[in-house]
Amino acid sequence: MTADRIVPTATYRLQLQPGFPFAAAERAVPYLASLGVSHLHLSPVLEARPGSSHGYDIVDHTAVRAELGGERGLRALARTARAHGLGLIADLVPNHMAVPVPERLNGPLWEVLRDGPESRYARWFDIDWAEHGRKVLLPVLGGPLGDEWERLRPGDDGVLRYYDHAFPLRPGTERLPLPELLDAQWYRLGWWRLARTELNYRRFFTISELIAVRVEDPEVFDATHGTLLGLLRDGVLDGLRVDHPDGLADPGGYLRTLDEAVRAATGGEGRWTVVEKILARDEPLPAHWPVAGTTGYDALHHIDGLFVDPDGLEKLTAAYRSFTAAPPDRGGDWAATVRRAAEHVVTHELAAEVERLTRTASRICATSPPLRDHAPWALRTAIRALLVRLPVYRPYATAGAPAAAADEAMLHRAAEDARTDFPAFAVEAERRAVDTIREAALGRLGDGPDHRDFCARFAQTAAALRAKSVEDTAFYRYTPLLSAAEVGGDPGHPVVSPEEFHAFAARLLRDWPATGTVLSTHDTKRSADVRARIAALTETPARWGRLLADLTPQPEAPDPQLAWTAWQTALGLGTADAERLVPAVLKAVREAGLHTTWTEQNGAYEDAVTAFLESGPWAALDAFETEIAAPARVNTLGAALLHLTMPGVPDLYTDTERAYRALVDPDNRRPPTLGAPAADGLSAEKLLLTRAALRLRRDHPEWFGPGSAYTPLIAAGPAAAHCLAFLRTDGTKGGAITVTTRLSRRLAESGGWDPRTRLPLPPGPWRDLLTDRTTEGPAPLGDLLDRLPVALLVRT
Repeated sequence: MTADRIVPTATYRLQLQPGFPFAAAERAVPYLASLGVSHLHLSPVLEARPGSSHGYDIVDHTAVRAELGGERGLRALARTARAHGLGLIADLVPNHMAVPVPERLNGPLWEVLRDGPESRYARWFDIDWAEHGRKVLLPVLGGPLGDEWERLRPGDDGVLRYYDHAFPLRPGTERLPLPELLDAQWYRLGWWRLARTELNYRRFFTISELIAVRVEDPEVFDATHGTLLGLLRDGVLDGLRVDHPDGLADPGGYLRTLDEAVRAATGGEGRWTVVEKILARDEPLPAHWPVAGTTGYDALHHIDGLFVDPDGLEKLTAAYRSFTAAPPDRGGDWAATVRRAAEHVVTHELAAEVERLTRTASRICATSPPLRDHAPWALRTAIRALLVRLPVYRPYATAGAPAAAADEAMLHRAAEDARTDFPAFAVEAERRAVDTIREAALGRLGDGPDHRDFCARFAQTAAALRAKSVEDTAFYRYTPLLSAAEVGGDPGHPVVSPEEFHAFAARLLRDWPATGTVLSTHDTKRSADVRARIAALTETPARWGRLLADLTPQPEAPDPQLAWTAWQTALGLGTADAERLVPAVLKAVREAGLHTTWTEQNGAYEDAVTAFLESGPWAALDAFETEIAAPARVNTLGAALLHLTMPGVPDLYTDTERAYRALVDPDNRRPPTLGAPAADGLSAEKLLLTRAALRLRRDHPEWFGPGSAYTPLIAAGPAAAHCLAFLRTDGTKGGAITVTTRLSRRLAESGGWDPRTRLPLPPGPWRDLLTDRTTEGPAPLGDLLDRLPVALLVRT
């Protein structure tokens, strides 16, 4: 069957890397086609930093990555995929490029470093040339310049070397003495620790090795998108996943430009495009964006939440607080933990970004007599106060244009809170700085260059702050239930009721019927199957609390918060594998930043963490497996079936058609084992389910895609709350019914499926694709789900 070139029925994510290039993907095509997906979803394919395991550190937009097989390899993969009825979706990275080692690998950046602000590529990068005497700060030195001086080696070839780094010398400066030579360059080499406060180029979050690209400039857009547009034009690619749109100056404007360019390249048809937009719980995707929807983290949150027992979560959280004694703002309370993390990140890791905003705001105020007396300290304080109070990634205002009502209301609430709850402002006149920053962020103070710069940069900084303070800090501090600390999740409110899920699914089908949905990705902190096991703890909180209280490992844990996090992680992984557990937990404690950090590592503490993990109480954890194995199986299969049959286009991460337990990167970026023989047990059950659902979607796209219907089916009887079911159809007599079990341990403790608990079905016989049995409604759930905790029914 030929792949649909407009809307996929399902995609399969392949994490390309030197150990898994295009040729390996091509060999896997027959197997992937047999699963039932319609498209392969490729990680970035353009030239990246050598050895990169992810490909998001692009160095050349004009070439397909040689380590993967180059353009010839990509086209061969496309031909083979097409022969098997599959298309290709590619990851597009518009926000940034790598600052590689050696720096020559990034040709545009190399020319900027050599030629300065007059370079033909200067417009590519978001550099504040007014700082550092019109020099770009490069924070690459291992220590202060005075300590590294003797390691700088100018060469006769016009290159300055420092270890593996190589920097271009400004023409005519090659033979100057070293002090004069350094001063004569368009860049300033600095200690890496200066990046936090002195950096004068925009970067990806807080990663100085990724420099932001100004794709809002038409010339830059054309140069950085030409290769991918050509591949779309030639039919090699069939769609795009847009990485991190919230880093862009104007995401909506960029997506409109992209849509126009794609349509021009494809004869006006356009191609399926989704954006990696992380939505807060009730935040809508901007309706005017010309995309099919998000990559699907909002779906992940709604699926996961169905398998969290609300009563058990409350007890588990109480046990966590008793066991860890974590202070409210250091992991004891979600809201307090988020606020403290945000206040730290905005004053430390993002200090350089806030300083640039402050300079721009000062210039804006200097040109307006009514605003002229706002002191820089007041503007800086107001910027920080507003940023830490935003409940979403960013606003989408543009200078000189009316702001959306949602953005206006959000910034108004943040400003009101900052004005009344910020002791730094001693007098009313100083508090007005908050209102000035609010109006600047909404684009209402004018539409000159500084106004546009502030409005865009405020939003970009807000996105970086949200990512670093919530996902990369608070998620690792507030840990009563690790499965809730996931991209797109809400650890303070992880529970999703069946009614909420049905309402969410109906909204997706109405507003974004071709949106992406996911359960595991290259960025999830734990794969879906790990989260399914951890979520089962909410069904046995008392037993988990007693287990941790009784454990007396030697050596003892460095702190109780670490012990709680470590053993939940080990339970989720399910194997006594210290080689995988130690790196994941060390990353967690560094991200949490309570006892050690990436930049101020506490060696003694980290050694104690490693020793503690390596001597783990594996026997006790293995014994606890009997407590969670059954509910974890139910959660795993239920989440998988919901993902594959709910509204939207499901994206399967590599190897997740079987039981797949992976921790945070790099653990989840290991080379795939595609087509390996199916194991028995849960892996075999999950593979059976996945194949059946994917093939059904492929054979009947009209039941699942745009124009289809979603109808909740509500069970009746004493155990009805433990069933979630729905009908997918195109309005004809055909269709598919999904039936899942939730909170299965509580169900078992109450006696299982009471014979009176039945599921109404549309008239006629229905066959379960997973067991090949036939039933009619109202179907007793005890009979329907006696072999598997899920069912996928089609009319016979």
